Amino acid sequence: MRIATWNVNSITARLPRLLAWLESSGTDVLCVQETKCTAEQFPAAELRELGYESVVNATGRWNGVALVSRVGLDDVVTGLPGGPEYEGVEEPRALSATCGPVRVWSVYVPNGREVAHDHYAYKLRWLEALRAAVADDAAGPRPFAVLGDFNIAPTDDDVWDRSAFEGSTHVTAPERAALEGLRGAGLSDVVPRPLKYDHPFTYWDYRQLCFPKNRGMRIDLVYGNKPFADAVRDGYVDREERKGKGASDHAPVVVDLEV
Repeated sequence: MRIATWNVNSITARLPRLLAWLESSGTDVLCVQETKCTAEQFPAAELRELGYESVVNATGRWNGVALVSRVGLDDVVTGLPGGPEYEGVEEPRALSATCGPVRVWSVYVPNGREVAHDHYAYKLRWLEALRAAVADDAAGPRPFAVLGDFNIAPTDDDVWDRSAFEGSTHVTAPERAALEGLRGAGLSDVVPRPLKYDHPFTYWDYRQLCFPKNRGMRIDLVYGNKPFADAVRDGYVDREERKGKGASDHAPVVVDLEV
């Protein structure tokens, strides 16, 4: 079984690439983030033509998550149970479902913007709600994973230059402590292998030639429980999908399971 996560940075802009990648990669389940569309605009019909069911949690121009599966979509939960609002709005950042033998979440963790910003405090509250919401599944006997854009680099090795991020979000101790909370709930970081260079970065800014210079970050993560981690046979960052015209600034993270 092949499961992947990909922040597409607008599913409308990336649709031809997404459809071609699904066909060529043999992915069974794809967790999508940053759809940047309404539910009505989501390309369910185009995905159905390829044999994929889909569900989406999206409300408009910003945020949005989806699950795309050719092995079933059951027991769908839209949103983050107990999650906080931001400026009075429950943002579309989480979606979960059972896909064949595996239960997965697609999450788009708030960016945080700046450490002193209200959005940073919101990010930490959101992550705490995520830890509480996944605890039962994480401790269960069924393979279970939370996949998505976490907007956190787990370690200093997960950024191209730690000094370049001094005082910034994505690398702070409270954010990393939130990841430690997920590990405490029974989830472990399934680290993919890079297809080039020595570290599996998943995001490269569009600016300042960051991609050709490999000035990236590993912020698209797969956190699985023990049955999930034990079933992993391979994992990699499909760096090729970050290349060329019209690419997202994130690459897909792919995990192969024997279930």
